[in-house]
Amino acid sequence: MSAYKDKTQGTWYVSFRYIDWTGKKTQKLKRGFKTKKEALNYEKEFIRKSAADMKMEMNSFIEIYFEDKKNELKENSIRNKQHMMYIPRPQIRVSAKIDHVFRLN
Repeated sequence: MSAYKDKTQGTWYVSFRYIDWTGKKTQKLKRGFKTKKEALNYEKEFIRKSAADMKMEMNSFIEIYFEDKKNELKENSIRNKQHMMYIPRPQIRVSAKIDHVFRLN
């Protein structure tokens, strides 16, 4: 994680290296973030999306899929696919018992 303050403009920027889908090391520089947190979030999200890793969560894969398809599909088609691909996360609650039994709702 590498966010830096641009003292001349008063904004934050990120500069980092990543390995693209071809296996080539590439440097990325993005400027103009108002806060350090925004800059670090951009870096984290960019690396997550550009990683050619099959160990990602299904919800992350679905987000990337719809980003890629938003220009190819009609709005209704996207809405229907989103409805079909919706994967709810199970809510885990701890009971009030001393033995701490987990319940799935």
